[in-house]
Amino acid sequence: MQLIWATEEFVVKGRSYPGFPILLYDGMESCVQANSFLRHYLFRGVIGSKQSWPSTGRALYDFFSFLQAHNLRWDDVQRGEEHSLVGAYRDYCLDVVKLARNTVRQRLVYVCKFYEYARSKMWIDSLPFGYEERMVKRDGDFLTHVDASGGRASVRDVSPKKHRDLPKFLSKDQVKTLLDAAANPHHKMMIRFALQTGLRREEIATFPVAYISDPDRAGSGGRNIRIRLDPQDGTGMCTKGSKPRDIYVSRGLLRDLYYYVIHTRGERACLSEETCQQLFVNHRGETFAANGKGIEKIVRNIGKRAGIKAHPHILRHTYATHTLYMMQRSKTTIDPLVYLQNQLGHESILTTMTYLHLINECADDAVLAYDDELND
Repeated sequence: MQLIWATEEFVVKGRSYPGFPILLYDGMESCVQANSFLRHYLFRGVIGSKQSWPSTGRALYDFFSFLQAHNLRWDDVQRGEEHSLVGAYRDYCLDVVKLARNTVRQRLVYVCKFYEYARSKMWIDSLPFGYEERMVKRDGDFLTHVDASGGRASVRDVSPKKHRDLPKFLSKDQVKTLLDAAANPHHKMMIRFALQTGLRREEIATFPVAYISDPDRAGSGGRNIRIRLDPQDGTGMCTKGSKPRDIYVSRGLLRDLYYYVIHTRGERACLSEETCQQLFVNHRGETFAANGKGIEKIVRNIGKRAGIKAHPHILRHTYATHTLYMMQRSKTTIDPLVYLQNQLGHESILTTMTYLHLINECADDAVLAYDDELND
């Protein structure tokens, strides 16, 4: 029987859950244990964002496909001296498929959670993995001095050791090359918007045109203008966790966005019979669907033409890295990390601190005046 991964709509207590992952054999018979786990694991809110549901389903699908391809049973956990099922799957992902270590680590989290669930249901007598103590590097915070763990933690022994991969970002020259390769004015403005705001892909896709106004009517003010991102204001704006936040947009960028709305956007927007509330629309004049996956394809294709590996998230990393570098070297009284945390919408400042490692490795005067040069 061929295993397939699919999605369907579940209704729980009157609430609809579209796009819920499900594993089937030959498109008909349910993979009962895996689907039971998915309903338990996802519905109880362990993963808050529904956008992460597909990755959980695909991880289980990939593991069960591996077992099926090698004639292994998922519940064969008592293998004596033989390699455990999860260990064999880990080595297959790393050595044969050549997946990134972090990708394998994340998949194994879901697979191990499945086995822990299976044991709680008494489907198996033991787990196909154990635990071991490892040294872990903890990010410094105000409670570090009271941590009595000695920097050690109990982790699953099948999990590959974590190698910290710093985010990739584009240099100033690469940014120019990428923008030059974007011949389409809609695509060019979209890339500039990402590079100068640091918004996530889905935030770019749902950013409302109503947020754009003439900056010259906003008074003299400062260089930046504050914009409120509010998922509850009826404009269709989406943020991670549906949390509202304020961002600051440079007056120069907002002026160009206003010009874009008045003179360029309408050509596309009028192609659709329905009025679109979003700033950026697709070639049919409609809102980008599926959380902006169409934007992902656009940026990657332009990157290929430019000979640069580009995607919306690397544009976000680029904004964060260059902005932090500039702010650290300016005379501003604003804390650069706090400003960047709010701009990016990070829940924890420890996430934002990742960019400190980047700018320490790439200190270069060429990144100065980054925003000004983009405006030019």
